[in-house]
Amino acid sequence: MAIAAVSEEGTKPTAAWGAVLSMALCVAMLITSEFMPVSLLTPMAEGLRATEGQTGQAISISGLFAVAASMAITTAAGTLNRKWVLIAMAAFMLVSLILVAAAPNFTVLMLGRALLGICIGGFWALATAVIMRLVPQSDVPRALALMYGGQAIAAAFAAPVGSYLGGLFGWRAVFWALTPIVAVNLVWHLIALPSLPTRQRQDVRTMFGLLKRPYFLRGLVASMLSWGSAFTMFTYLRPFLEQVTGADVTTLSILLLVLGCAGFVGTWASSRFLHGSVASLLKLPALLMGGCTAGLLLLGGSVAAAGLFLAIWGATNTAMSVIWMTWMSQNANDAPEAAGSLMVAAIQTSILFGAVVGGLLLDGLSITATFIGSVVVAAIGIALIGNGNRLLKPE
Repeated sequence: MAIAAVSEEGTKPTAAWGAVLSMALCVAMLITSEFMPVSLLTPMAEGLRATEGQTGQAISISGLFAVAASMAITTAAGTLNRKWVLIAMAAFMLVSLILVAAAPNFTVLMLGRALLGICIGGFWALATAVIMRLVPQSDVPRALALMYGGQAIAAAFAAPVGSYLGGLFGWRAVFWALTPIVAVNLVWHLIALPSLPTRQRQDVRTMFGLLKRPYFLRGLVASMLSWGSAFTMFTYLRPFLEQVTGADVTTLSILLLVLGCAGFVGTWASSRFLHGSVASLLKLPALLMGGCTAGLLLLGGSVAAAGLFLAIWGATNTAMSVIWMTWMSQNANDAPEAAGSLMVAAIQTSILFGAVVGGLLLDGLSITATFIGSVVVAAIGIALIGNGNRLLKPE
């Protein structure tokens, strides 16, 4: 299978869309695996005899290891064929799910989540750079939107189905149910991904070089604030819906389904309207998602209002990934793997920050304090981004 290869006419490159779809399924499984504890937070805490705040750290520990893996993977992998690195990441995900599903105690659970973090960091550090090799440059936004369609699928079905099935069969059964899907994805990777040889070893100095570019550093910090705000809220969404909205298991599953299905709208919109410079769109995620969190604080006692705000939040969440990764592909196209490593480290640090700080606010104060913290972080991000022009590479 060709990698954005030039056709016989020598004019139009072809694209490996089957490989893009395989990566989309991997994205769906990664996000499902990473954030399934959100929808199962209460029963997991009860089953492991831990607080909800402590169990929320099952997300933060995967984020911690994802940060480390994202920074190390492009250097540690050296000149290894990127196809086999991605296959290894899928294998790690499979082992992680087995460990979590069978975990006899909190320690084994955290071990499984740490292994998942390595998979997350390794995959995402390479994903955008690989997409840039699988399709022509003009198709990169479309391919990114397609890959992040896996995020929309996970957001649409993972949380509500996980919550519902967890109520029927227990949280462990939910994780066991994911293992055959990941096994199928592993085989699909083997078949669909073309050879992705790397001739040049990545250098840590390339990352430091990117950080010395003021526009890239500002963008990196702004993306951290956007994701940090989102996951300070999202990690502890279930306790909010239970305590403030008064949702039972059925209502909770419906609200999470609304949030997830809205993600398809965000994916569709980003693939259709994202062309050219993304400067004007960079503040949109923090603005809309922070606004929805504020709306939940004010009107979250109403199921209808909560559903509306979660729908807007869900659509913006999937669009956020495409917007920021398109920004990266346009403004660090001379060092995509190094930029990918830094972006993933930034995002996962933000997820870690959100889970830790949100958990501390929840256990120490209240769920309201957690959501207020999310809004504050979003406001800081909006102020930093401004009109977005300072985050663009000088022409």
